[in-house]
Amino acid sequence: MKASAFVYPWDVNGDPGAPARIAELGTAQVTLASAYHSTRALTPRHPRHRVVTAEYAAVLYPADGSRWAGRVPRPRPAGDWAPGDAFGEAAAALTDAGLEVHTWVVLAHNSRLGEEHPDTSVVNAYGDRYPWAPCIAQPDVRAYLTDLAAEAAVRPGARGTELESLGWYGLAHLHAHDKTAGVPLGDAGQYLMSLCFCPACRDGYGAEGLDADALAAAVRDALDPVWRGEAPSAGAWPGIEKLLGDTRAQATRAWRDRTARTLQEAAVAAVRRAAPDGFQVLLHADPVSYHCGANAGVDPAHVLSVADGVVVPCTGDPGPIAPFAREGREGAVLAANFTVVSGMGGSPGTLAADAAEARRLGATELRLYHAGLASDADLAAVRSALSGR
Repeated sequence: MKASAFVYPWDVNGDPGAPARIAELGTAQVTLASAYHSTRALTPRHPRHRVVTAEYAAVLYPADGSRWAGRVPRPRPAGDWAPGDAFGEAAAALTDAGLEVHTWVVLAHNSRLGEEHPDTSVVNAYGDRYPWAPCIAQPDVRAYLTDLAAEAAVRPGARGTELESLGWYGLAHLHAHDKTAGVPLGDAGQYLMSLCFCPACRDGYGAEGLDADALAAAVRDALDPVWRGEAPSAGAWPGIEKLLGDTRAQATRAWRDRTARTLQEAAVAAVRRAAPDGFQVLLHADPVSYHCGANAGVDPAHVLSVADGVVVPCTGDPGPIAPFAREGREGAVLAANFTVVSGMGGSPGTLAADAAEARRLGATELRLYHAGLASDADLAAVRSALSGR
């Protein structure tokens, strides 16, 4: 299967050996970040540094000033961790090494946006804001994400894009020094804690026949025994219906599913308008539509009617690829994403077996997270798996 490795520009720029080293893994493609959230990343082989601190979500290329003039929100340029056209510099070097470059665009995950413009953030039933999670129901946020998708995706030299977090973000998020695991929330509790009550979402619930104040009170009431440890919050969607009630739960899901679907449609259409013929558009996706996070919850049939395919988290369990494969979309890219960094829970030593199982379940391609973060031993295991040795 065709494989692509995720890479940051700072893994490549300033390291003349990086492009060849990545190509020698046996991948035909790289997925190179062009818009990315804040992070602290190891660079274990770079000749100039060992740790890169990206202080805030930024574009890793010069944004189009005419597109963004006078707009709020707007993308921020990166600091010294990715100055100038860091993406373009890295893309050129990787292309010269024989690799096909696709962009990696992070969208509805932006802590700096929430800090500078709090009104853009998801607000939970208790009134707490999630600054890392822009609310995708708000018109200005939707316009920002749609235009950012088009600009960051269609960079010179790129043959396609992968759009991450193109959907709802919620409570579950590796924020700075997270200390949120004291109460096991499970699927149901995570969903209730991720419901947004900003003005746009309150109006949306009203359109579904719900009173937003009553809904927020019902969420708090449903969670009260969970906080006390007296009631479980597991059980997937039936557990959510049990906690919140069937009618309320279904109405909230209808609003959120429709909001995510229409944003995905708009963003993909914007990318296609900006892109040359043959430009591939994939979404990082989870086949359970009410799930939140970097892998946006989607309806498999819908997303495969909009995009060219999906990138699906498969570390530890390739099962999530199967619902997309069951749609039988001829030509759709179904990329199984495996973490190959041992220190981050990956298992590069079992990559060959994991890839074979993913293929059996319907995967057509592989994604490897992450060529820049992995140790030399992890990369050796990847080379062995991809070469069949």
